[in-house]
Amino acid sequence: MGFTWGVSTSAYQIEGGVAEGGRGLSIWDTFTHKNGLPTGDIACDHYHRYPEDVALLADLGVSAYRFSVAWPRIQPDGSGPANKDGIAFYDRLVDALLEKGIDPVLTLFHWDLPQALEDSGGWLNRDTAYRFAEYSGLVADALADRVRLWITLNEPFIHMTLGYATGEHAPGQALLFGALPAAHHQLLGHGLAVAELRARGAAAVAITNNYSPAWPQGDTEADQIAAATYHALHNRFFTDPLFGRDYPEIGLDPAVVHDGDLDIIAAPLDALGVNYYNPTGVRAPAGVAPLPFDLVPLDGYPKTDFGWPVIPDGLRELLGWLKQEYGEALPPIHVTESGCAYEGVDDPQRVTYLDGHIKAVRAAIEDGVDVRGYFVWSLLDNFEWAEGYSKRFGLVHVDFETQVRTPKTSYAWYRDLIRASR
Repeated sequence: MGFTWGVSTSAYQIEGGVAEGGRGLSIWDTFTHKNGLPTGDIACDHYHRYPEDVALLADLGVSAYRFSVAWPRIQPDGSGPANKDGIAFYDRLVDALLEKGIDPVLTLFHWDLPQALEDSGGWLNRDTAYRFAEYSGLVADALADRVRLWITLNEPFIHMTLGYATGEHAPGQALLFGALPAAHHQLLGHGLAVAELRARGAAAVAITNNYSPAWPQGDTEADQIAAATYHALHNRFFTDPLFGRDYPEIGLDPAVVHDGDLDIIAAPLDALGVNYYNPTGVRAPAGVAPLPFDLVPLDGYPKTDFGWPVIPDGLRELLGWLKQEYGEALPPIHVTESGCAYEGVDDPQRVTYLDGHIKAVRAAIEDGVDVRGYFVWSLLDNFEWAEGYSKRFGLVHVDFETQVRTPKTSYAWYRDLIRASR
């Protein structure tokens, strides 16, 4: 099979229809309404307009489409039997993709935890891992015969950090290192879900992590230690256990990890999803600080509308590190998100960004890294979490008042690249 060219989305960011088809409340419904923020109540209205979006995918020529299932559509209260209307929506979507020759790549959790589970402690509660496994089995019962690649979790580091450590994302808790149990319980849920998926004949199973090379911004030993600590938290903490290692020692209470947990987490994988946006600048904190590192801007690089530095070579560096660090244990890699926020339908900056990052992937492949696919984030301009609708990542412009979709210059560029690669 040749290289996979794809695009990615997630349920809460595009679907809308939050009160339709028996869907229950998610933590993002609660978080946005409670805090008076923009919401995903309508988003891109993909729940009703998915045939139009599948047509865009077909015209783009992608061989795979990565989307996520909304857990509250399947289990409105986070437990119990599958909601038939929720399953039916994804059943229709998967069939529509296959009719166009597009492989479904399904992510089970992209941050929209059922609110009922958060009310019981969310990912800080060990039981949520078992509820996630149950939910995964329900989805697999319906779709395992047609989905090419299953991804358990999307970016557990980001969900733990922004949702439970700093409070910028739902559910809005600010526990700093007290959030680490949410990391372990997500990874435990991943391992338990792998077993459920395998039992139902899932074709291939993966997890997607967000990775960011930690670049020390200073010459002191303290700066080097700070960068190493951040690297251990952001990159190694969510990868070492997948490949049979213990967690890095950065503050997780050993009592949180029960006997047998690490064996469950280390269930064999068919692929590793890699999301990359930029490296992180790190230096030692000045004086007494709540964290053992400070995150600082990386100057001297172009910036996206999010203010993120554009550093394609960081992706090559990252892929090389994964190969060097994990060796034969590392399964084939798919770059499951790579993209940038820029305004405008004519978006040459996005073309430049994607061209540079695809070249970085090619360089990593030439260096011997087994990369099998590249998925652009994202197909559509969408609800960008805490940023609302102010940051546009799509290859397709969405007018959020009319829901009119307009392919951008980058859409045409990516379509031509895909055609030329065949």
